[in-house]
Amino acid sequence: MNVLFIGDIVGKTGRQTVKTLLPGLVQKHKLDFVIANGENAAGGFGINEKTACELFDAGVHVITTGNHVWDKRDAVSFISKENRILRPLNYPAGVPGAGSIVLTLPGKEQVAVVNVLGRVFMNLLDCPFRTSLPEVERLSTVTNIIIVDLHAEATSEKTAFGYYMDGKVSAVIGTHTHVQTADEKILPKGTAYITDVGMTGPQESVIGVDKEQIIDKFLNHMPRKYDVAAGPGTLSAVVLEIDKSTGKAASIQRLQLIAD
Repeated sequence: MNVLFIGDIVGKTGRQTVKTLLPGLVQKHKLDFVIANGENAAGGFGINEKTACELFDAGVHVITTGNHVWDKRDAVSFISKENRILRPLNYPAGVPGAGSIVLTLPGKEQVAVVNVLGRVFMNLLDCPFRTSLPEVERLSTVTNIIIVDLHAEATSEKTAFGYYMDGKVSAVIGTHTHVQTADEKILPKGTAYITDVGMTGPQESVIGVDKEQIIDKFLNHMPRKYDVAAGPGTLSAVVLEIDKSTGKAASIQRLQLIAD
């Protein structure tokens, strides 16, 4: 089974880049399943129904999120009724939405996706390690293909989580920093891992934001509104090859593509 995980989609440029490049990637890599982190898909901060539907229509099967999940006003009501958009699993009980999903593909294979938020330099939610383990154990009774999006800042936390989940899930994919790391690997017990898959959005930007605005912020330290940068888009992603019978990863390949 071939799975594409698309890094944090930022604004209109990111959405358009997905729509432009995804059909070719599906064909080239014979993709069976597509996951995308979309927590910045609406105007660079948050996600709403319109932007989520654009991504679903483009061919994304599941959208994961992170610390910006509730930034748009209609996110709570929409996520409450759309189970293909995940909010982090380790929010307290009673928070709208779900932190995991199992989807059945046309060939009858079932794929589970889990979304969890780190705690180092982030919102202090429930422990991602202790929260994820029982959920992964529950999902493993349904399918052995389980992919985790760990939305976190610290490399140490992501790396530790990857080894903690090694052999229990098919892949641990890091998101949040918008900078793709070059440490993709298959861990000793068969879990694919990368610290951060990167960003899908404006190429000439500071993690998606207009670079002049960020430079001004560093120079003057004054509060200001940030805008998504203009210009051509870059898609950052990984392609996972997963053994359907065991759920173990056979390979993980980094991608960085520029939309024409």
